[in-house]
Amino acid sequence: MNAQEQARPVGGRILTPPFLALTALAALSAVLILWRFVAGLGASTALNDGYPWGLWIAFDVVTGTALACGGYAVALLVYVLNRGRYHTLVRPALVTSALGYSIAGLSVAIDVGRPWLIWKVPLFFWHWNHRSVLLEVAMCIMLYTLVAWIELSPAFLERGETSSNPKVRSFSRKVLPAVRRGLPFFIAFGLLLPTMHQSSLGSLLLLSGPRLNALWNTPLLPLLFLLSCLAMGYGAVIIESTLSSRFLGRPLELMMLSRLSRVMAWILSVYLAIRICDLFVRNSLLAALFRFDLFSIMTWVELALLAGPIVLLASSERRRDPGNLFLAAMLLLLGGALYRFDVYLVAFQPGPQWSYFPSVTEILITTGLVAGEIAAYIALIKLFPILSGRKPTAPARAAVLGRSYMTAD
Repeated sequence: MNAQEQARPVGGRILTPPFLALTALAALSAVLILWRFVAGLGASTALNDGYPWGLWIAFDVVTGTALACGGYAVALLVYVLNRGRYHTLVRPALVTSALGYSIAGLSVAIDVGRPWLIWKVPLFFWHWNHRSVLLEVAMCIMLYTLVAWIELSPAFLERGETSSNPKVRSFSRKVLPAVRRGLPFFIAFGLLLPTMHQSSLGSLLLLSGPRLNALWNTPLLPLLFLLSCLAMGYGAVIIESTLSSRFLGRPLELMMLSRLSRVMAWILSVYLAIRICDLFVRNSLLAALFRFDLFSIMTWVELALLAGPIVLLASSERRRDPGNLFLAAMLLLLGGALYRFDVYLVAFQPGPQWSYFPSVTEILITTGLVAGEIAAYIALIKLFPILSGRKPTAPARAAVLGRSYMTAD
């Protein structure tokens, strides 16, 4: 990296009013999580025998891990397709991945009936059901969470090299070279794991058979889940970069994001082509699309949200407009999240005698987990070398905050 690209801590005061508000929501969530463990799932959730999975799985795990796939998606570009120009986006994307997958793992622990036994899953391998898709998902999420933090560890060790504590400084200088030598192996592992479990999240719902509405019930579900997580990963990187530029006064990497949005649009186009062709090939679904019941309306909303970014990013001029980039990425994340949410909750129909709507406790815990993730991200980028690019001077920062980012940095 040159001086322009060198990652460095953002700095500044951490305990700002927004940070304290996010921390308060996270603290409330922690209290409710403790209550859930004391009271049990029946008293704290609206789950039942028909809907054993609810908001914590559909949003925190299935949707949350897709939103956290920025590290996976950018790593594919940098390390597999050898697009080194995106290297400065790797660390911020990895922070999102590490935090997002950590929240997903915590949500699984909150959701299972006997969380005190969850540690046995990776260790008691002689009891594994080797035909279980759910086992693969659980193992991959656990391992990828660990791998993401290891991939991010050079940022912590680089900060340790400048520590005033001689022991921390000595430890960091000894360990950092070894970690860097081992990173290629962890990067390769980190590319394999999301490919496996993101597709398996789609395979998992195929097991529900006729209980999954026909508009979503397709053998292509694993491929659609994998493609959607890639597109959502790029969208999350664009939003993250835009917001950090806007609120931290950092130079916007407009040309890089413009090129990244083109990759995002191509993947999204492939996803939509497969999704629409699948609906047309199965002719019986055409009538279902025009019934204008809950299922058909949700399908149309999904398709509209995911078609929007393709239109917004159709030309190079539009891709250089930061407003268009941000809007396209937001529509993509909303459409991708809705698709996954629909598959796991709306399209899944266990029977007319069952219904589910998340309890207040479920909603508040999810809100607090997301707030805690945002607060952790803010603290990490301020304390450790995550974001790249030269920190602007005060006049430059004021100029950045006051303009609409219509030109590339």
